[in-house]
Amino acid sequence: MKFTSKTTIRGLIAAGALLGLSACANPQADQAAYAQTAFVGMPKQFLLTCAGVPTRSATVDNVDYYTYTSERLVTTPGTGPRFGVGFGHYRPWSPWYGWGVGFDDYPETETRDCQATFTLKDGVVQRIVYNSASDGQAARLGQCYRIVENCLAMVPQQPVPPK
Repeated sequence: MKFTSKTTIRGLIAAGALLGLSACANPQADQAAYAQTAFVGMPKQFLLTCAGVPTRSATVDNVDYYTYTSERLVTTPGTGPRFGVGFGHYRPWSPWYGWGVGFDDYPETETRDCQATFTLKDGVVQRIVYNSASDGQAARLGQCYRIVENCLAMVPQQPVPPK
């Protein structure tokens, strides 16, 4: 293959896009998703030992449902100074021009939450379902990781795909 300026630019764009996507990866979200399959077959005693006592529990037709909750506030600082230019008329014969600088120093606060419901039959985990009002898959699963992280330390880890 002959390298030209077009192929070099395309290669740089592709590398930049790949780098940008990998920067958005959330390993905690990946581990929470992995837990949904890794915990199937886990004994009830093991779950209670590593995850603790559930927030809520219910039993229907000999099936146990354990729900664990996790919630936290995430605060990001304001974005800093803003600049604006304006134009308007007070009267048709006297236009007003203006400009200004303002500060957006109010932080943004977001609640991230997760409810993980474990379904157990005959004392064994059958399935895990995550529910959340948090925006975005990574934010949602990232918060769910906080529920399952202690148990993940005790199960075999997700295999790393070959490169």
